[in-house]
Amino acid sequence: MDGTPMSGASNAMSAIKPAILVVEDETGLVELLRYNLERAGFAVAVARDGEEAMTSIGESRPDLVLLDWMLPLMSGIEVCRQIRRDAGTANLPIIMLTARGEEGDRVRGLDAGADDYIAKPFSPTELISRIRAVLRRIRPALADQVLNYADLRMDLVAHRVARANKNVHLGPTEFRLLRHLLEHPGRVFSREQLLDAVWGKDVYVEARTVDVHIRRLRKALEPFKLEEMVQTVRGSGYRFSAAR
Repeated sequence: MDGTPMSGASNAMSAIKPAILVVEDETGLVELLRYNLERAGFAVAVARDGEEAMTSIGESRPDLVLLDWMLPLMSGIEVCRQIRRDAGTANLPIIMLTARGEEGDRVRGLDAGADDYIAKPFSPTELISRIRAVLRRIRPALADQVLNYADLRMDLVAHRVARANKNVHLGPTEFRLLRHLLEHPGRVFSREQLLDAVWGKDVYVEARTVDVHIRRLRKALEPFKLEEMVQTVRGSGYRFSAAR
């Protein structure tokens, strides 16, 4: 990336796509999955073994994990169990992807905490449909074209935000910032996490830039009595929530 404004805009737009972590050690399959998932509108990260997967999840939380059963260093089953044991990742959607297609293996995968299970060989079209189905069920905000929180409505296609049918006027960055917060209501994000998600990981922006755009977002929401929903969590970052 050259860091030009156009590059930054492109990164910011791609960063708000649903993020899939592919945990798979077979290079050919990784490339097949990456191609089909990106073509379907997902952002893709890759981990080649179980330990790398846990590190990746700790550093940058994906929206869904596509997890192979047979992995170096740590099995997919153990990765799944560790994800479920951690309160911070306990609700992270997981689809197991494996050559082990027997009923007993499917039961083991689901018992370990997987939300769905698909056996190799598989149809990329079916896999993407299963991913979308899991996201609709577990993280509906990522599958819809409209985000709703209380009586606030964000139309992702028309790029409009309204409360009680009155338009909330936002700049492009404030729109992306509000979208990211609405997709994860109640979750606290550090400045660095918001920079990565809204501006893009390959664009250098100072952390205090987040504070500037948070103030702009609050100012835009103020006439609608919503500014207090954009909350500062001292020492941690920001969240969007109606709860105190």
